[in-house]
Amino acid sequence: MSAAEAVTEALRELHARFAPLGEGSVAEYIPQLARSDPGAFGLALVSMDGHRYGAGDTTVPFTLQSVSKPFVYALALSLLGLDEVGRWVNAEPSGEAYNAISLEPDTGRPDNAMVNAGAIITTALIPDTSGAPRFERVLDCLSRFAGRELDVDEQVYASEAATGDRNRALAYLIRSTGPLPVDPVAAVDTYFRQCAVRATATDLAAMAATLAHGGVNPLTGEAVVPGPVAAQTLAVMATCGMYDGSGDWLLRVGLPAKSGVSGGLIAVSPARFGLAAYSPRLDPTGTSVRGRAAVGALSEELGLHLMHNPALAGSTVTLIATPDELPTAGAGVPRERVAVVAAQGALDFTAAERVLYALDEARPGGTEPVVLDLTEVTGVDRVAFTMLSGGLGRIAASGARTAVVDRADRLALPGPGEPGGPAVPRGFATRARALAWCTGDGPG
Repeated sequence: MSAAEAVTEALRELHARFAPLGEGSVAEYIPQLARSDPGAFGLALVSMDGHRYGAGDTTVPFTLQSVSKPFVYALALSLLGLDEVGRWVNAEPSGEAYNAISLEPDTGRPDNAMVNAGAIITTALIPDTSGAPRFERVLDCLSRFAGRELDVDEQVYASEAATGDRNRALAYLIRSTGPLPVDPVAAVDTYFRQCAVRATATDLAAMAATLAHGGVNPLTGEAVVPGPVAAQTLAVMATCGMYDGSGDWLLRVGLPAKSGVSGGLIAVSPARFGLAAYSPRLDPTGTSVRGRAAVGALSEELGLHLMHNPALAGSTVTLIATPDELPTAGAGVPRERVAVVAAQGALDFTAAERVLYALDEARPGGTEPVVLDLTEVTGVDRVAFTMLSGGLGRIAASGARTAVVDRADRLALPGPGEPGGPAVPRGFATRARALAWCTGDGPG
């Protein structure tokens, strides 16, 4: 088993824990959504280095619905700027449901871009020209966030268009107060198509990861929106993304998030990863029951709350040397080849995930002995300890000699003289001793 599968295993455990939840029901006010499989459940994560992990139904396509809102808001901000967008749409929590009539008494502005009224105006703000029609701009933006070309579920679009009278009423009400920049019919039609864009949980994790990465898609390397726009979008998600449950969500889970009535849910751990869930059973606020439970549990277990530890600075992995890059030993006689990975700084979830991925990169055959040098590491938190211990243990269990240079004994590994053979990772005070033990050139 690959060392990097430690992250996948965490998602699998969450999937197994919360899949039995039977509360909630699928959205029925859009007839096509009522046909969703209530048993579907997927969890996906994309890291800042573009590594993808998942468990369950991560490749099942579904429509974005309200999960599209923060990304179109980011598009509007990048095209028009915060001041101009703010002239039309406020950024205050409404404390009301997603389809509430949340308009300022004096200006008629919707409270924020995450409720339907604000999202309709935000979509209407996207420029519409013969060379770049409004919806083509929206679809292109969503696709660039996902890192691949997305499409529209025409059946869901038609179903929404046939039953979306409340959204039309919202648009006409906004227009009656003055601040709707386009015809209400055109505005709502584009909004319906936006909500009917189809993606998977893996796509949503990539979209969330792009916001976490300062607007740069970690899969493609493309700067989709400027860094300040990504930060502004995350701020509105944190305070408004979960509608009338936003305060409780931020208090308990502590991550910017956005839900949708198709069962999609995204959460962003800034500078760490993007997380997505898909499960159509919804609670009364329109949020996926299983998704909410799984994201909340992961945030608690990994210490991801925004008010907890700051993001890591600097590079974690300082050396990745494959066996082919290391010299032979002794009188021209080749010794057993060893891979070496070195790390530095304080290790948390993000750092440990990078180290585990580097261990895989350093062992292209999957069977080579490996040395992990933690000499320059200043600390290992509880999550990183569990991930690294488990990953190193799986490498050792595969039959490869596995050594760690760990003078401070942070991983509490046994020394080379203890029983157990190569199936147990070993701790050493120096890299030379670790290499000697891995090659069989000495006792270490």
